[in-house]
Amino acid sequence: MFYSKKLKKFKEINHCFFSRNGGVSKGLYRSLNCGKGSKDKKQNISKNLKIVSKKMKVNSNNIILMYQTHSNKVIQINKHNIKKQINSDSIITKIKGFALGVVTADCVPILLFDYKNKIVGCVHAGWKGALKGIIKNTISKIRSISPNNKIYACIGPCIGKKSYEVDLEFYKKFILNSKKNKRYFFDKSEHKKLFDLRKFVTDKLIEQKVKVDHVNYDTFTESRNFFSYRRSSIFKEKDYGRCISLIKLN
Repeated sequence: MFYSKKLKKFKEINHCFFSRNGGVSKGLYRSLNCGKGSKDKKQNISKNLKIVSKKMKVNSNNIILMYQTHSNKVIQINKHNIKKQINSDSIITKIKGFALGVVTADCVPILLFDYKNKIVGCVHAGWKGALKGIIKNTISKIRSISPNNKIYACIGPCIGKKSYEVDLEFYKKFILNSKKNKRYFFDKSEHKKLFDLRKFVTDKLIEQKVKVDHVNYDTFTESRNFFSYRRSSIFKEKDYGRCISLIKLN
């Protein structure tokens, strides 16, 4: 369990970036796998979510998770859609007592709190969503509720720049978007680059005048604490677990 130093100061919210530890899943999914999209036993995922809900002091039925597709879609949770399937990569709400969650295995989990308007949010920011504008869209959605705000964000555990090797086609996608994106890449070899996803996402938040802090761990290298899609791919494992990050208004 990991916490933002800034978000921890606010009594109005609870939040946590959960590690992979403390759950009931076995094998590839050991132990706190919260990924409903994984091939883990459904009863294990359900038990893990109940463990998480107790830590968050919320009913397990009041955890709201997204069906994540690496999009730039943001949804505000209200009384009309609170029990429906949420197809998005970012959710925000003003409703108390519901924990908003994002599951990740190398992508960036972002937790948000607008202190002035008592709005919480969470974002799933992989490279696709970040490039498509998921962060700008999320902040715009918060500001559409009220332009007078003070937004804090914490970027959680994700793949580190030393672990994120990409090819030149990947690199070109970012450079075509903006030549300024060169600063997020470092030479690994003639045909490979290293990509700093955390820095890319951080700068997108700063551009939106959001105050940012970090829970800075590399999900790829820290196998004891985190699931990693890339690590599982390298080891040719059939599937992988997902860590969960949550925030709620008290």
